[in-house]
Amino acid sequence: MIEDILNSAEERMNKTIDLLRRELASIRAGQANPAMLDKIMVDYYGTPTPINQMATIAVPEPRLMIIQPWDKGAIKDIEKAIQKSDLGINPADDGQVIRLAIPQLNEERRKELVKTSRRKGDDSRVAVRNIRRDAIEALKKAEKDKLLTEDDCKRAQDRTQKITDKHMKDIDDVIAKKEKDILEV
Repeated sequence: MIEDILNSAEERMNKTIDLLRRELASIRAGQANPAMLDKIMVDYYGTPTPINQMATIAVPEPRLMIIQPWDKGAIKDIEKAIQKSDLGINPADDGQVIRLAIPQLNEERRKELVKTSRRKGDDSRVAVRNIRRDAIEALKKAEKDKLLTEDDCKRAQDRTQKITDKHMKDIDDVIAKKEKDILEV
């Protein structure tokens, strides 16, 4: 009973951190990274489609990304979707491929990206705290229903807090690493 509640909480916290990592990967840090395009949806024959499902994405140089659509007719749609996104990159196409030259980040943009990263980290912290709250409520309910003793419930709550603290530290580490990536020249 206790193990089920704690394992479920820890699994949900791990998923929260994985989501944070994926979201931070989509924030560009001055280097070309195909994950930057993950959130961009292209209106492809009336269906919102991720770019990586309709093209090959290559990074031949640290500041250049090449998108080669499988359907050449989709080049204009992909280009339009990239222009509408918040990437701040102007695509260039030659009829065969789309080239994305990743510009150097200026200081103002770097600070903005750090704030965005911190905001995503705060959202993850809130999610982890909510998971902790749910686990503690489940433990208290089990105690109230006489499925757990008071001592077992207290020990399980302490373990829940330790799991939460570990995941909070993981979130802080992920955010610190991303900030370092953004602020490095």
